[in-house]
Amino acid sequence: MNHVDAADQVGRHRSAVSAASAASATSATSAAATLQKPTRYRWVVMGLIFLIWAIACADRANFGIALPYMKKEYGISNTEAGLIVSLFSFAYGFVQIPVGLMYKRLSEKTTGILFSVFMLLTSLFTGLMGTTSSVLLLQLYRVGLGLSEGPLGIGCTNVINRWFPPEEKGTATGLWIAASKLGPLIVPTVCIIVIQLWGWREIFYVFAVPGIFLAILWLFLVTNSPGDNRFCNEAERRYISQDAPASNANTNAAGSKPLVGAQVTPIPWLDGINRTRRVPRLETLRQVFTSWNVIGVALGYGCMIGISNIFMSWIPTYLVTVKGFASVKMGFLASAPFIGAVAGNMLGGIISDRLLGGRRKPMMLLGALGTAAMTLLLVEAPDSVLYLGAMLMLSGLMLGIGFAGYSAYPMGLATKATYPTAFGIVNSLGQIGGACAPLAVGMLLDRYDWTSVFLYMVGTSLLCLVLLLSVVEPITVRKVGEEA
Repeated sequence: MNHVDAADQVGRHRSAVSAASAASATSATSAAATLQKPTRYRWVVMGLIFLIWAIACADRANFGIALPYMKKEYGISNTEAGLIVSLFSFAYGFVQIPVGLMYKRLSEKTTGILFSVFMLLTSLFTGLMGTTSSVLLLQLYRVGLGLSEGPLGIGCTNVINRWFPPEEKGTATGLWIAASKLGPLIVPTVCIIVIQLWGWREIFYVFAVPGIFLAILWLFLVTNSPGDNRFCNEAERRYISQDAPASNANTNAAGSKPLVGAQVTPIPWLDGINRTRRVPRLETLRQVFTSWNVIGVALGYGCMIGISNIFMSWIPTYLVTVKGFASVKMGFLASAPFIGAVAGNMLGGIISDRLLGGRRKPMMLLGALGTAAMTLLLVEAPDSVLYLGAMLMLSGLMLGIGFAGYSAYPMGLATKATYPTAFGIVNSLGQIGGACAPLAVGMLLDRYDWTSVFLYMVGTSLLCLVLLLSVVEPITVRKVGEEA
């Protein structure tokens, strides 16, 4: 044997030893992760998302409390007031699809920084509302607020999609949606206190401060994916990606691994109504933009957001002008739909995750049908606080019980890369529907009466039901090695 052959043998031996050492280290790391107790940092992230979205939605809700004072100071007509209110929704809806495309193209680190930037801009335009000196500035600031706040919704759901396993996405999305209903509940009380202490302009200064603080917290505590976060250990990352052992995962009643993706246990009668199908993920933008499942759900979402905005913008007027209730009773009854909606948002997500194996359509279908039934009962409602309070609360419950599904549904269709675009389409059409509905009610009231308004809401709910029946419930067939 010559020296060259000997050297080759020594080299191969060293390479083999190195490979064995590397494999041993990998096995040790994997074993350690298996034995490691998972952190629950994803719920800390969810807590921040909840607070941020609650503050963001409060920034849009506080305008309604200040509006009477603005109308008096600037001589704003009802038409101008309606335009200013709608400008936010139109701007919010307009920005959804471009932001979805942006989230797909930019790196995860960049999108995390942009989220904080948009939160700061939302606070900036909120504060600027208090400095306004003309109707034109009011309009421009409302457009700025819509353009700034629009990316936050996509950012929140994008983080939820990346930070939660399939069996928890409905619950997390339900919490996110529930945060949006806190505005109509807490904003009036806070605003009245601020007005009594200082004035209407200070409303916007007070609500601008929390957003700045939360934007800074987000930068230091949250990353776009758990793999980059120093507070999330390997065991939790494996659980989120569905690579965790059964002992570390939540189990169903039978003690088996959670039912996700193609492992969903069949429920024949429900899956027949639901049109449950195995479908491939939407991997390209072309597939996303041409998917009737995405478009159909988006149009249904527009119907339901429109009804939600009618409750927010027109029900107080109905209670005062038609039912003749004083301000205290009106305030209680006007908040009733949103008390129900908060409960419905969280309940719908939990039922979807825990009882229905991640199916999203059943709760959306129930929400559309239930909203139609409840609003029909309001057509000839008696002048009873108890009856109206119960009906409005149940209407809010039915309206809210399916809302989490509209955000979670695209998660089962799209990849993590294309999800922001898919949700952008859903949210864009949803916000456009939300902007148009209050204007439609105004036109109906100019020609008819409140019966036509409630019948319009019933018809809108039934239209949503038809749209939902036309789309499938996806059981996603994943490629080998693809994340859930």
